Amino acid sequence: MSDSPHNLSPAPEYGIELAPGVTIARDALRLQFARSGGPGGQNVNKLNTKAEIWVPVSAIRGLRDMALERLRASAGSRLTKSDEIHLAAEGERSQEGNRQDVMDRLRELIVRAKVEPKRRRKTKPSAGAKRRRLESKKRRGEIKAQRRGEW
Repeated sequence: MSDSPHNLSPAPEYGIELAPGVTIARDALRLQFARSGGPGGQNVNKLNTKAEIWVPVSAIRGLRDMALERLRASAGSRLTKSDEIHLAAEGERSQEGNRQDVMDRLRELIVRAKVEPKRRRKTKPSAGAKRRRLESKKRRGEIKAQRRGEW
């Protein structure tokens, strides 16, 4: 195992640390390996290298309610009917590589969900901007009025 912060290392207070400050109980996380699809010869045909992970959203600790909602929204079609995030990786040749890839993608989803979007402030155009816009419209109108000359 590598020394990366998201290698399923136990968190001191609550199971496995998925992202900084975000944990899940060890028994809530489901990790499974299967045979990868597609071409690849002997390695693909004989070894279970595809990694799949199921993470119940309700078991995740350390995220606020709004962050959990953002996580559900960003998971999209990867969110199952039983409110679990299902991720799969089969791009690497090894089980460990695919397990690391699936954990990285889960971590990325969680980190993105933690970021609270900035609230949009309504702005008004300045008086000068309004004046310039109206002058521009007036000029265009004058140009078009000149085209309407006599036939």
